[in-house]
Amino acid sequence: MLRTVLPSARAAAVLRLLMAYQRRLPGEHPSPCPQCEAPHLRRIEAAMAEGREIQLVLPAFPAKSPNRAKTLSHLPDMAERVALEFLQSLCDRIERVHPPGARFVICSDGRVFGDLIGVPDADITAYRRELLAMIDQIGAERLDVFDLDDVDLGLSHDAMREHLVAHYAQPVESVRAEVKAGGQALSIYRGMTRFLFEDQLGPDYEGSRAAALREARRRAYGVIQRSRAWGALLAERFADAVRLSIHPQPCGAEKLGVLLMETADSWLTPWHGVAVVVDGRAELAKRADAERLGATLVRRGGRPSHYVLSRITG
Repeated sequence: MLRTVLPSARAAAVLRLLMAYQRRLPGEHPSPCPQCEAPHLRRIEAAMAEGREIQLVLPAFPAKSPNRAKTLSHLPDMAERVALEFLQSLCDRIERVHPPGARFVICSDGRVFGDLIGVPDADITAYRRELLAMIDQIGAERLDVFDLDDVDLGLSHDAMREHLVAHYAQPVESVRAEVKAGGQALSIYRGMTRFLFEDQLGPDYEGSRAAALREARRRAYGVIQRSRAWGALLAERFADAVRLSIHPQPCGAEKLGVLLMETADSWLTPWHGVAVVVDGRAELAKRADAERLGATLVRRGGRPSHYVLSRITG
Protein backbone atom coordinates (compact mmCIF):
# COMPACT_ATOMS: atom_id res chain seq x y z
CA MET A 1 0.00 0.00 0.00
CA LEU A 2 1.40 3.41 -0.97
CA ARG A 3 1.92 5.84 1.87
CA THR A 4 0.39 9.30 1.36
CA VAL A 5 3.02 12.05 1.45
CA LEU A 6 1.75 15.05 3.42
CA PRO A 7 1.85 18.45 1.67
CA SER A 8 4.35 19.75 4.26
CA ALA A 9 6.71 16.87 3.47
CA ARG A 10 6.44 17.60 -0.26
CA ALA A 11 7.00 21.30 0.37
CA ALA A 12 10.13 20.47 2.35
CA ALA A 13 11.32 18.28 -0.52
CA VAL A 14 10.90 21.16 -2.99
CA LEU A 15 12.74 23.53 -0.68
CA ARG A 16 15.60 21.04 -0.35
CA LEU A 17 15.95 21.07 -4.14
CA LEU A 18 16.34 24.86 -4.05
CA MET A 19 18.59 24.99 -1.02
CA ALA A 20 20.98 22.45 -2.51
CA TYR A 21 22.21 25.42 -4.59
CA GLN A 22 22.06 28.01 -1.84
CA ARG A 23 24.54 30.87 -2.15
CA ARG A 24 25.72 31.46 1.43
CA LEU A 25 27.60 34.26 3.10
CA PRO A 26 31.24 33.55 4.05
CA GLY A 27 31.49 31.87 7.43
CA GLU A 28 27.79 30.97 7.58
CA HIS A 29 26.75 27.54 8.80
CA PRO A 30 26.84 24.99 5.94
CA SER A 31 23.38 23.46 6.43
CA PRO A 32 19.96 25.13 6.31
CA CYS A 33 18.15 25.60 9.62
CA PRO A 34 14.42 26.10 10.38
CA GLN A 35 14.96 29.88 10.44
CA CYS A 36 16.51 29.75 6.93
CA GLU A 37 13.63 27.66 5.60
CA ALA A 38 10.59 29.33 7.19
CA PRO A 39 9.96 32.29 4.80
CA HIS A 40 10.18 30.08 1.71
CA LEU A 41 8.42 27.02 3.08
CA ARG A 42 5.27 29.03 3.79
CA ARG A 43 4.97 30.18 0.18
CA ILE A 44 5.67 26.72 -1.24
CA GLU A 45 3.06 25.14 1.04
CA ALA A 46 0.50 27.78 0.04
CA ALA A 47 1.00 27.03 -3.66
CA MET A 48 0.70 23.30 -3.02
CA ALA A 49 -2.45 23.71 -0.94
CA GLU A 50 -4.06 25.60 -3.84
CA GLY A 51 -2.81 23.13 -6.43
CA ARG A 52 -1.00 25.79 -8.46
CA GLU A 53 2.45 26.30 -9.93
CA ILE A 54 5.13 27.41 -7.50
CA GLN A 55 6.25 30.80 -8.75
CA LEU A 56 9.95 31.55 -8.26
CA VAL A 57 10.94 35.19 -8.74
CA LEU A 58 14.62 35.76 -9.54
CA PRO A 59 16.04 39.26 -10.22
CA ALA A 60 18.87 38.35 -12.59
CA PHE A 61 20.24 38.43 -16.16
CA PRO A 62 20.42 42.26 -16.39
CA ALA A 63 23.03 42.73 -19.15
CA LYS A 64 26.62 41.74 -19.84
CA SER A 65 29.34 43.55 -17.92
CA PRO A 66 30.88 46.23 -20.17
CA ASN A 67 34.40 45.13 -19.15
CA ARG A 68 35.66 42.87 -21.96
CA ALA A 69 38.39 41.55 -19.68
CA LYS A 70 35.48 39.76 -17.95
CA THR A 71 33.01 39.07 -20.78
CA LEU A 72 33.06 38.26 -24.51
CA SER A 73 30.46 40.74 -25.80
CA HIS A 74 27.28 42.58 -24.87
CA LEU A 75 25.13 39.55 -25.77
CA PRO A 76 24.25 36.35 -23.87
CA ASP A 77 26.55 33.41 -24.55
CA MET A 78 27.11 29.91 -23.22
CA ALA A 79 27.36 31.20 -19.64
CA GLU A 80 23.73 32.34 -19.80
CA ARG A 81 22.70 29.22 -21.70
CA VAL A 82 24.08 26.90 -19.00
CA ALA A 83 22.37 28.95 -16.28
CA LEU A 84 19.02 28.90 -18.12
CA GLU A 85 19.27 25.15 -18.67
CA PHE A 86 19.95 24.74 -14.96
CA LEU A 87 16.85 26.75 -14.01
CA GLN A 88 14.69 24.69 -16.38
CA SER A 89 16.13 21.43 -15.00
CA LEU A 90 15.30 22.60 -11.49
CA CYS A 91 11.69 23.14 -12.57
CA ASP A 92 11.67 19.64 -14.08
CA ARG A 93 12.81 18.14 -10.77
CA ILE A 94 10.24 20.15 -8.78
CA GLU A 95 7.50 18.85 -11.10
CA ARG A 96 8.31 15.27 -10.03
CA VAL A 97 7.49 16.25 -6.45
CA HIS A 98 4.65 18.68 -7.20
CA PRO A 99 2.91 17.86 -10.54
CA PRO A 100 1.70 21.43 -11.26
CA GLY A 101 5.40 22.24 -11.27
CA ALA A 102 7.23 25.52 -10.81
CA ARG A 103 7.95 28.55 -12.96
CA PHE A 104 10.90 30.92 -12.80
CA VAL A 105 10.13 34.56 -13.49
CA ILE A 106 13.50 36.03 -14.42
CA CYS A 107 13.13 39.68 -13.44
CA SER A 108 15.81 41.24 -15.61
CA ASP A 109 17.01 44.36 -13.82
CA GLY A 110 19.38 45.83 -16.40
CA ARG A 111 16.92 48.58 -17.30
CA VAL A 112 16.64 49.49 -13.61
CA PHE A 113 20.24 50.66 -13.27
CA GLY A 114 21.83 50.50 -16.73
CA ASP A 115 22.93 54.14 -16.55
CA LEU A 116 24.74 53.45 -13.26
CA ILE A 117 26.58 50.33 -14.46
CA GLY A 118 27.70 51.83 -17.74
CA VAL A 119 25.53 49.75 -20.08
CA PRO A 120 23.57 51.60 -22.83
CA ASP A 121 19.84 50.95 -23.07
CA ALA A 122 20.36 49.66 -26.62
CA ASP A 123 22.66 46.91 -25.28
CA ILE A 124 20.13 46.03 -22.57
CA THR A 125 17.40 45.71 -25.22
CA ALA A 126 19.65 43.50 -27.40
CA TYR A 127 20.56 41.35 -24.39
CA ARG A 128 16.90 40.77 -23.52
CA ARG A 129 16.02 39.94 -27.14
CA GLU A 130 18.79 37.34 -27.37
CA LEU A 131 17.95 35.94 -23.92
CA LEU A 132 14.35 35.33 -25.00
CA ALA A 133 15.60 33.67 -28.21
CA MET A 134 17.91 31.45 -26.17
CA ILE A 135 15.06 30.40 -23.86
CA ASP A 136 13.06 29.45 -26.93
CA GLN A 137 15.98 27.57 -28.51
CA ILE A 138 16.58 25.36 -25.49
CA GLY A 139 12.86 24.71 -25.00
CA ALA A 140 12.79 26.17 -21.49
CA GLU A 141 9.02 26.34 -21.19
CA ARG A 142 9.09 27.07 -17.46
CA LEU A 143 11.09 30.29 -17.76
CA ASP A 144 9.58 33.75 -18.23
CA VAL A 145 11.31 37.13 -18.45
CA PHE A 146 9.93 40.28 -16.83
CA ASP A 147 11.64 43.68 -16.82
CA LEU A 148 10.90 47.36 -16.26
CA ASP A 149 9.54 47.66 -19.81
CA ASP A 150 6.79 45.17 -18.85
CA VAL A 151 5.50 47.48 -16.13
CA ASP A 152 4.03 49.35 -19.15
CA LEU A 153 4.36 52.91 -17.88
CA GLY A 154 4.46 54.38 -21.37
CA LEU A 155 7.57 56.37 -20.45
CA SER A 156 11.10 56.76 -21.76
CA HIS A 157 13.75 54.58 -20.17
CA ASP A 158 15.10 57.45 -18.06
CA ALA A 159 11.58 58.38 -16.95
CA MET A 160 10.88 54.73 -16.05
CA ARG A 161 13.87 54.74 -13.70
CA GLU A 162 12.79 58.06 -12.19
CA HIS A 163 9.28 56.69 -11.62
CA LEU A 164 10.67 53.57 -9.94
CA VAL A 165 12.79 55.63 -7.54
CA ALA A 166 9.99 58.10 -6.82
CA HIS A 167 7.41 55.42 -5.99
CA TYR A 168 9.41 52.51 -4.55
CA ALA A 169 12.85 53.65 -3.36
CA GLN A 170 14.08 54.70 0.04
CA PRO A 171 16.21 57.89 0.15
CA VAL A 172 19.82 57.26 -0.81
CA GLU A 173 20.82 58.91 2.48
CA SER A 174 19.07 56.04 4.26
CA VAL A 175 21.12 53.53 2.27
CA ARG A 176 24.31 55.36 3.24
CA ALA A 177 23.34 55.24 6.92
CA GLU A 178 22.71 51.47 6.74
CA VAL A 179 26.06 50.86 5.08
CA LYS A 180 27.82 53.01 7.68
CA ALA A 181 26.19 50.91 10.44
CA GLY A 182 27.86 47.77 9.05
CA GLY A 183 26.49 44.25 8.85
CA GLN A 184 24.74 42.88 5.76
CA ALA A 185 24.31 46.30 4.15
CA LEU A 186 28.06 46.90 4.28
CA SER A 187 28.76 43.47 2.79
CA ILE A 188 26.40 44.17 -0.12
CA TYR A 189 27.91 47.62 -0.61
CA ARG A 190 31.42 46.20 -0.78
CA GLY A 191 30.36 43.52 -3.25
CA MET A 192 28.58 46.08 -5.44
CA THR A 193 31.56 48.45 -5.29
CA ARG A 194 33.84 45.63 -6.37
CA PHE A 195 31.64 44.85 -9.40
CA LEU A 196 31.39 48.48 -10.46
CA PHE A 197 35.12 49.04 -9.98
CA GLU A 198 36.06 45.98 -12.04
CA ASP A 199 33.53 46.78 -14.75
CA GLN A 200 34.99 50.25 -15.16
CA LEU A 201 38.56 48.95 -15.55
CA GLY A 202 38.06 47.58 -19.05
CA PRO A 203 40.79 47.52 -21.71
CA ASP A 204 39.78 51.02 -22.90
CA TYR A 205 39.81 52.70 -19.48
CA GLU A 206 42.37 55.52 -19.30
CA GLY A 207 41.80 56.95 -15.82
CA SER A 208 43.45 56.04 -12.55
CA ARG A 209 42.42 53.14 -10.35
CA ALA A 210 41.84 55.58 -7.48
CA ALA A 211 39.39 57.59 -9.59
CA ALA A 212 37.62 54.41 -10.71
CA LEU A 213 37.26 53.30 -7.09
CA ARG A 214 35.82 56.65 -6.00
CA GLU A 215 33.28 56.53 -8.82
CA ALA A 216 32.36 52.91 -8.02
CA ARG A 217 31.76 53.78 -4.38
CA ARG A 218 29.55 56.70 -5.37
CA ARG A 219 27.45 54.71 -7.82
CA ALA A 220 27.13 51.67 -5.54
CA TYR A 221 24.66 53.53 -3.31
CA GLY A 222 22.42 54.27 -6.29
CA VAL A 223 22.55 50.67 -7.52
CA ILE A 224 21.57 49.37 -4.08
CA GLN A 225 18.78 51.96 -3.83
CA ARG A 226 17.30 51.01 -7.20
CA SER A 227 17.79 47.29 -6.65
CA ARG A 228 15.74 47.54 -3.47
CA ALA A 229 13.12 49.62 -5.27
CA TRP A 230 12.91 46.93 -7.96
CA GLY A 231 12.55 44.33 -5.23
CA ALA A 232 9.68 46.29 -3.66
CA LEU A 233 7.91 46.51 -7.04
CA LEU A 234 8.37 42.76 -7.57
CA ALA A 235 7.09 41.96 -4.08
CA GLU A 236 3.95 43.92 -4.95
CA ARG A 237 3.59 42.40 -8.44
CA PHE A 238 4.40 38.79 -7.42
CA ALA A 239 3.08 38.73 -3.87
CA ASP A 240 2.75 34.94 -3.59
CA ALA A 241 6.08 34.01 -5.17
CA VAL A 242 9.12 32.45 -3.55
CA ARG A 243 11.73 35.22 -3.71
CA LEU A 244 15.25 34.34 -4.82
CA SER A 245 18.50 36.26 -5.27
CA ILE A 246 21.80 35.73 -7.07
CA HIS A 247 23.57 37.29 -4.05
CA PRO A 248 24.28 35.54 -0.73
CA GLN A 249 21.52 36.14 1.82
CA PRO A 250 21.61 35.97 5.63
CA CYS A 251 19.78 33.27 7.56
CA GLY A 252 16.03 33.95 7.76
CA ALA A 253 16.01 36.50 4.92
CA GLU A 254 12.92 36.88 2.73
CA LYS A 255 15.09 36.00 -0.27
CA LEU A 256 17.05 32.80 -0.86
CA GLY A 257 20.44 33.19 -2.52
CA VAL A 258 21.04 30.65 -5.28
CA LEU A 259 24.03 29.68 -7.43
CA LEU A 260 23.43 29.45 -11.18
CA MET A 261 26.74 27.85 -12.21
CA GLU A 262 29.84 26.29 -10.73
CA THR A 263 32.37 28.96 -9.79
CA ALA A 264 35.16 29.49 -7.27
CA ASP A 265 33.90 33.05 -6.72
CA SER A 266 30.63 33.19 -4.78
CA TRP A 267 29.87 36.66 -6.22
CA LEU A 268 30.54 35.87 -9.89
CA THR A 269 27.55 35.58 -12.25
CA PRO A 270 27.11 34.48 -15.89
CA TRP A 271 26.79 38.12 -16.99
CA HIS A 272 30.07 39.04 -15.27
CA GLY A 273 32.07 36.19 -16.76
CA VAL A 274 32.43 33.47 -19.37
CA ALA A 275 31.77 29.74 -19.48
CA VAL A 276 34.88 27.57 -19.43
CA VAL A 277 34.35 23.90 -20.24
CA VAL A 278 36.75 21.73 -18.25
CA ASP A 279 36.49 17.95 -18.58
CA GLY A 280 33.01 18.30 -20.06
CA ARG A 281 31.69 20.55 -17.27
CA ALA A 282 31.04 24.28 -17.62
CA GLU A 283 32.56 26.53 -14.97
CA LEU A 284 32.34 30.28 -14.62
CA ALA A 285 35.41 32.52 -14.81
CA LYS A 286 36.47 35.96 -15.93
CA ARG A 287 37.58 36.12 -19.56
CA ALA A 288 41.09 37.33 -18.73
CA ASP A 289 41.56 34.45 -16.27
CA ALA A 290 40.40 31.90 -18.84
CA GLU A 291 42.82 33.27 -21.42
CA ARG A 292 45.66 33.41 -18.88
CA LEU A 293 45.19 29.67 -18.32
CA GLY A 294 45.47 29.04 -22.05
CA ALA A 295 41.81 28.22 -22.69
CA THR A 296 40.68 28.02 -26.32
CA LEU A 297 37.87 30.29 -27.53
CA VAL A 298 34.92 28.56 -29.22
CA ARG A 299 32.57 30.43 -31.58
CA ARG A 300 28.97 29.49 -32.36
CA GLY A 301 26.73 31.10 -34.94
CA GLY A 302 29.50 33.50 -35.88
CA ARG A 303 29.79 34.83 -32.30
CA PRO A 304 32.19 34.04 -29.42
CA SER A 305 30.47 31.51 -27.15
CA HIS A 306 32.77 30.03 -24.50
CA TYR A 307 36.20 28.59 -23.74
CA VAL A 308 37.53 25.05 -23.51
CA LEU A 309 40.38 24.24 -21.16
CA SER A 310 42.31 20.98 -21.14
CA ARG A 311 43.71 20.10 -17.75
CA ILE A 312 47.44 19.45 -17.68
CA THR A 313 48.29 16.16 -16.04
CA GLY A 314 51.81 15.31 -15.04
